Amino acid sequence: MGTYRVTAHLVFAITVATIGSFQFGFNTGVINAPEMIIKDFLNITLQARSKEFPSTVLLTTVWSLSVAIFSVGGMIGSFSVGLFVNRFGRRNSMLIVNLLAITGGCLMGFCKLAESVEMLILGRLIIGLFCGLCTGFVPMYIGEVSPTALRGAFGTLNQLGIVVGILVAQIFGLKGILGTEELWPLLLGLTIVPAIIQSVSLPFCPESPRFLLINRKEEDRAKAVLQHLWGTQDVTPEIQEMKDESVRMAQEKKATILDLFRVRSYRQPIIISIMLQLSQQLSGINAVFYYSTGIFKDAGVKEPIYATIGAGVVNTFFTVVSLFLVEKAGRRTLHLVGLGGMAVCSILMTVSLLLKGDYTWMRFICIAAILLFVAFFEIGPGPIPWFIVAELFSQGPRPAAMAVAGCSNWTSNFLVGLLFPSAAYYLGAYVFIVFTIFLIIFLVFTFFKVPETRGRTFEDITRAFEGQVQDADRAEKGPVVEMNSIQPVKETSTNV
Repeated sequence: MGTYRVTAHLVFAITVATIGSFQFGFNTGVINAPEMIIKDFLNITLQARSKEFPSTVLLTTVWSLSVAIFSVGGMIGSFSVGLFVNRFGRRNSMLIVNLLAITGGCLMGFCKLAESVEMLILGRLIIGLFCGLCTGFVPMYIGEVSPTALRGAFGTLNQLGIVVGILVAQIFGLKGILGTEELWPLLLGLTIVPAIIQSVSLPFCPESPRFLLINRKEEDRAKAVLQHLWGTQDVTPEIQEMKDESVRMAQEKKATILDLFRVRSYRQPIIISIMLQLSQQLSGINAVFYYSTGIFKDAGVKEPIYATIGAGVVNTFFTVVSLFLVEKAGRRTLHLVGLGGMAVCSILMTVSLLLKGDYTWMRFICIAAILLFVAFFEIGPGPIPWFIVAELFSQGPRPAAMAVAGCSNWTSNFLVGLLFPSAAYYLGAYVFIVFTIFLIIFLVFTFFKVPETRGRTFEDITRAFEGQVQDADRAEKGPVVEMNSIQPVKETSTNV
């Protein structure tokens, strides 16, 4: 690969794109702080409508629907990524779907004024649809505009946007700011602001050069975009790589979601992609974040909401740490370290929660275990599953792969949110042992199946998977070479 500089244009384009990730994080965390106040609104509104007090079952169902409908929207949105990016491009897709964010924000912001429970639920569904689309658009755009040697570091910015969004939602949700009976609709409607900022900024960002050359056959524009973003005139190797990929795409039919499971060269990378997404959600991180206030309270913290915000700060800090480590240590290594560290911490959480009644100091062990659990998550399982999917596939099947991976993430997110309260009720402190088992399974899978993609071009990674299939065909029933045995190519010196 040629030389490049990290230009202001590149940083600006990636920063604007990550506003979509911020939206995902903000809307994930925003509903938690004002929970009791929103339940009161639901209670009063339903009572005024039916002239009688709603049953506990009805109230719980409506509240659960208000929370869970966000994930349902996310599943639908993530599955629809390919419909947008192949037709409108990566940048224009991000621009168009901001209409969903503004619509959803308005519905949530005015639901109290209209005394409408339906507006709240519909607003959460639409904002979930928007966030589901963003989880596909943002990593794809970042991966396609970034230099190969910095693709992982810039890809981590997607996760940074998410955790900053969660942290901002937690802070603004405090009772001293917007988490009050009067202002909570403004808190939920605040999502309109980043949508407007991104809509104003995106026209100044370039379209993905890979989309321009491979999908639109506009080689001159793609070359100009690369030169503009990377601050160099010598982009011949990158353009040639895209041309080679374009030729390969012309020789094969457009990949559908079913093709990802039918075609042998796609099958292993899509299984890896799904397992990595599951490793993120079934690690227990959402259980910790959804219910961290209660966990800190059980551990004896007097003001658990501030401890939860502290966990959000740790979350953000270690995402930044991962940003600097990912191109040095590699994706696979960081994912293994993260999963292993989380498994140890989940065991510590279980032991400390069981013994905190007998030993006061165990409460501090529990708090430390939670914070370390969050730190290890952001070193590996947090950022890596999002951008590695874009690395495992070439331009043709990439949108379909992002859709499947995103849908897997949202579905498992939904199931954890739905099932964890019941699991915690029946299993108590032992609930984290379930996550420990999952973490060990994903650790073993990552060790044996997940490739190292650091420093490798999209074309290089795709060829490696195809080479495996060819080797397997030649050997018939012989052993298949594992991807983790493939060493990353030696990176050329770069001017950063």
